[in-house]
Amino acid sequence: MKSILPFSLWCVAMAGQAESGRRRRDCLPSCVALLIALSLLPAPALAQRVRVNPTGVNVNVNGSTTVFLTFGGVNVFRPAEAVWCGELIPATPDIGLRCDPATIFGSLPARFDLSTQSGSAGLTDIMSIPPSVSRRAYQAAQSGTVGSFFYVRRFISLQGGPDEFVAVTCRLTEGGARSPLALTEVKLSFAVEAPILFVKPGDRMPAIKAEIAYNGTGRLKGRWEAVLPGEELPEAKDLLTEATLPVEQRPTQRRYTQLGRFNHFLPPAGKTVLPGPDISRIPSQIQGPYLILLRVEASDDKEGDSNLSAAGAGAGVVHSGAVAGFPLPVLRYFVGGLPTAVQAKGRLAPLTPEDQAVVPTGTKVNLVWTETEAAALLRVEVEDGLNQPLLSALLRPGMGIYALPSWIAEKAAGAPIRWRVVALDAGGAVTEEGVWRSLKWGESRP
Repeated sequence: MKSILPFSLWCVAMAGQAESGRRRRDCLPSCVALLIALSLLPAPALAQRVRVNPTGVNVNVNGSTTVFLTFGGVNVFRPAEAVWCGELIPATPDIGLRCDPATIFGSLPARFDLSTQSGSAGLTDIMSIPPSVSRRAYQAAQSGTVGSFFYVRRFISLQGGPDEFVAVTCRLTEGGARSPLALTEVKLSFAVEAPILFVKPGDRMPAIKAEIAYNGTGRLKGRWEAVLPGEELPEAKDLLTEATLPVEQRPTQRRYTQLGRFNHFLPPAGKTVLPGPDISRIPSQIQGPYLILLRVEASDDKEGDSNLSAAGAGAGVVHSGAVAGFPLPVLRYFVGGLPTAVQAKGRLAPLTPEDQAVVPTGTKVNLVWTETEAAALLRVEVEDGLNQPLLSALLRPGMGIYALPSWIAEKAAGAPIRWRVVALDAGGAVTEEGVWRSLKWGESRP
């Protein structure tokens, strides 16, 4: 290309001279030959703008794996689907390497997509590999392929250009010391068997524990917190481990009453039992619903580090030890008398407010209920005095509490409203309906 370029410039200059028609005729065959040569040259490949770090990770062949990824250069792209596969092929006419359709192991469901814009033209992506994908990759390796597979994310250009495909290599291992420290399952429980714990004001609380399954090794550090009656409820972002969030969002998680801290080293054993806070510090003085939260902080884990400069998303290294691809569960208990509605274990039943309750104007209302174990989703339904829908909210099971928006009281305008909770299966079909309860807002507090 460099040898043709000077000749092309000479040809253009000679063709532009007007003093000699012969000179123009003499250079014409050479110019034609040049144009033919240029047309036969391969088109220069477009440079890939989207990068990722880390580019390769060790994953657990015997279970699920979660990895913190940083993509850079995505300011003019929109993230699309993410797919796992055994082999890559050129993405032509797009840029990069995409999955061979014949070797696809699975795709990331949209409801588990925790990708978030972050840093300088960056994107934080939480790659949660289900056990089914790991098993298929292992079966492919048994049949003679290499012991690795790929996570490929597509990015759609917002400027009308070609899409870009970015791949991360996933190496099959036992999920031990060279794998990123990640929580794969967390269960919280009291030392007593109860669908929901009820205690009298001032009673001594039972012990708490957290059963944790994990990959990798490193330090598990964090704190236990309590959400007291009347406080703002945690959002989904507040229930994620700190390492699951982009670094600039980590300080924005809402904090509550701290009950105790922990800092334990996790050997590459895969399971541990974390003891809860000192039971003397668990509050039980005020009547109402309480939540116990397990807040896991990010730790320094080399295998889970994400280099922002290598991905083109800023400067520095993000530590993401103890990442998790799901919100951590909460532990609930209720201080007060045992309602008759919950005497049947495992039934969907309202707790508070009481039926036909009158709430002082301007007071925030939390709807509290017991849950059935079979529910995949819960739907909170709120209607006005004419049984016309005011609100319908879908919730994940486990919380058992929902804060009514302030505009509900404005819509009610002093008239009673009613509410209930409905349990749904994975397909969205109703499996159980809770009873209706009514309430209204009354006079302001003196």
